[in-house]
Amino acid sequence: MLNALEVFTTVVVGVMVGVEFSVAFVVNPILNALPADSGQLGRAHGGRMLGAVMPVWYITSLVLVAVWAVAGRHHHGTGLVLTAGALLALSVIMSILLLVPINNRGRTWTPDNRPADWKEQMNRWDRLHHVRVAVIIAAFALLAAALA
Repeated sequence: MLNALEVFTTVVVGVMVGVEFSVAFVVNPILNALPADSGQLGRAHGGRMLGAVMPVWYITSLVLVAVWAVAGRHHHGTGLVLTAGALLALSVIMSILLLVPINNRGRTWTPDNRPADWKEQMNRWDRLHHVRVAVIIAAFALLAAALA
């Protein structure tokens, strides 16, 4: 049963990392290359769509890692799992304090109501998101290493 939990948790976190990596290095660069209105509208829609899904995914991932850490506390790799959990917790804290406030503003913007500094706010979100992606990639790598 523990092996199934370990694999399931690693897959859930890995797919989450893939989505966030794609947003950072594929989707947002595409949207940024579109004319201002199109790119901004695309980001607003993405903020609404992913803003509804990702919090559940992040918390679920963190809970799964915590269950793995408790269930496997007497097995090898527990330190790696605990460190991965700490990194996922950091990513949740970063999200709540830094990224979600920007996302909550941006998802309501239209070409008619966006602030003059909307591009600067999106660039800040992108920079913070890149850091968060690095954090969750590290967490995923630790979980993969704990499987070995």
